[in-house]
Amino acid sequence: MGTPEVPAEAYDVALLDLDGVVYTGPRAVPHAPEALARAREAGMTLAFVTNNASRTPEVVAAHLTEIGVPAEPGDVVTSAQAAARLVAERFPAGSPVLAVGGDGLVAALRERGLVPVVSATAEPVAVVQGFAPGIDWALLAEASYAVAAGVPWIASNLDLTVPTERGIAPGNGALVGVVRAATGAEPVVAGKPELPLHRESMLRTGAKRPLVVGDRLDTDIAGAVAGGVDSLLVLTGVTDVRALLSAPAVSRPTFVAADLRALLGPLPRPVPVGGGWVCGGWTARVDGAEAAVEGSGDAYDGLRAVCAAVWGAADGSAVDVDRAVKTVAGLGISVRREP
Repeated sequence: MGTPEVPAEAYDVALLDLDGVVYTGPRAVPHAPEALARAREAGMTLAFVTNNASRTPEVVAAHLTEIGVPAEPGDVVTSAQAAARLVAERFPAGSPVLAVGGDGLVAALRERGLVPVVSATAEPVAVVQGFAPGIDWALLAEASYAVAAGVPWIASNLDLTVPTERGIAPGNGALVGVVRAATGAEPVVAGKPELPLHRESMLRTGAKRPLVVGDRLDTDIAGAVAGGVDSLLVLTGVTDVRALLSAPAVSRPTFVAADLRALLGPLPRPVPVGGGWVCGGWTARVDGAEAAVEGSGDAYDGLRAVCAAVWGAADGSAVDVDRAVKTVAGLGISVRREP
């Protein structure tokens, strides 16, 4: 039935998403500080990789330390840094760049020797757009003027939403949509699931066998698949069981778990046995459109078996996801994202 892996021992670096994985707003996700401390003790390097380009690594590291996850600025990798590298690889130091974003974006551009500006009249060589709560119409208009004039446009990420303490709010993708609507243009994207942020993370950490850890299928997990590395989806943020079961091949995680305690393992991989999928003490099968699971043990092993069975259904028939969700609920697992 496969040899369970302890991620903190099997992988040298955890490339951890932040929002919905380590913290939500000002608070740590339950169990995150303790689990990450133990992962470090086991020899795993922690890198905090975020699509959120609004804050500097110094601010992010300070926030992590405040919530009980000690971090240095060098432990933080942002989509703003990946976007700035894309510009710096094309244009010389000292070039003006229209920065549509917050302190994190400005700092990343300056780190690469670029000069942030706020008007299209400054003749920027590029427009770089990253999330910041304070972005206003005037700055979006300046970006639109420059992009419409043919200036290269880079977006830190296209996340439509961002989790906050009060719920789900509009993300950078929604703001990018404003400039897209005004210009008809499409940006080059630096953040997850595109490869520039993955490359930035690998360059800054020197990872040999990384594990991407996230809460979003369309960014964290899809980025890991695109980068050819293993991934762990934790159900503490955006993704719920319905979305997980419905995931296309390009955004299916290697592992799925309740929270970051899974880094301490052991985590078994489902294996095909006798027409079903076995994980731990559970066996799941798909018969026609219905998924069923039987056995005992860790409920999340049951979830992993059901996922493997649904994803591996060989006859091409559409699995009834509603019934599959009820099957998972029968294991005692919450199937909806917590508010």
